[in-house]
Amino acid sequence: MSGKGGVGKTLVSGTLARLFAKDGFKVLAIDNDSAMNLSYTLGIEEEVKSKIVPISEMKEMIMERTVVKGAGSGAYNINPEVSDIPDRFKVTGPDDLQLLVLGGIEEPATGCLCPENALIRTLLYNLFVKRDEVVVVDFEAGLEHLGRGTAKGIDVMLVVTEPSQKSLDLSLKIIELSKKLGVINIYLVANKVIDDSQIDIINDRIKSWKVPLYHSVPYDLEIGKADLEGISPIDFNPNSKAINSVKSLYSKLKKLKLELFDL
Repeated sequence: MSGKGGVGKTLVSGTLARLFAKDGFKVLAIDNDSAMNLSYTLGIEEEVKSKIVPISEMKEMIMERTVVKGAGSGAYNINPEVSDIPDRFKVTGPDDLQLLVLGGIEEPATGCLCPENALIRTLLYNLFVKRDEVVVVDFEAGLEHLGRGTAKGIDVMLVVTEPSQKSLDLSLKIIELSKKLGVINIYLVANKVIDDSQIDIINDRIKSWKVPLYHSVPYDLEIGKADLEGISPIDFNPNSKAINSVKSLYSKLKKLKLELFDL
């Protein structure tokens, strides 16, 4: 899940993760956003949340896995051992889903080769290609994760936009970079849609993108109420307009999974 900050990536990714889990899938949700709010949307208990330490903040472990001994300052192993990390640090949430909090990388340089990025990039790739869960990733806002290569290996990229020019502009950049990384299945999801006229404008804007408007989620005051109460939106009102719409998106993705990966 990619997109501009504030467009609703976490709402969509967290709710989809819950729906997959409710349907009996083995689910691993990954929070790769520096805001680290996915636990709220998933409905992780406060006691569990308070004990979570993001992987990106485990400096001692990161250095142990990435520093090349005797090679001098600035030399890092870009393919560190990571296979044990998910099962060591994931936590269990509602419907038996698992959450792994990676956090964001503070280093601002695009394409950063810092040890944190080396570990997280390898970890994500390992999760995408070597594990059997449904892996739902809430990527950090913007383009940084693409510049660092942390999106390689994913099966489907959902780019979430809201009805604004700034959001659409960034969505196009995300789509173009995702294609360069080899992501084949890229779909646009519009969130916070007020009426059909906004859908018409978005469809007109994306005519040349070769990426469809796959789904739209209506603006819903219930989502804000859930956030204020600190309750997962799907638990606060499981039949609100937005949640019902994400349920419809989930049905589409299950069908897509069958078409792309199970035949």
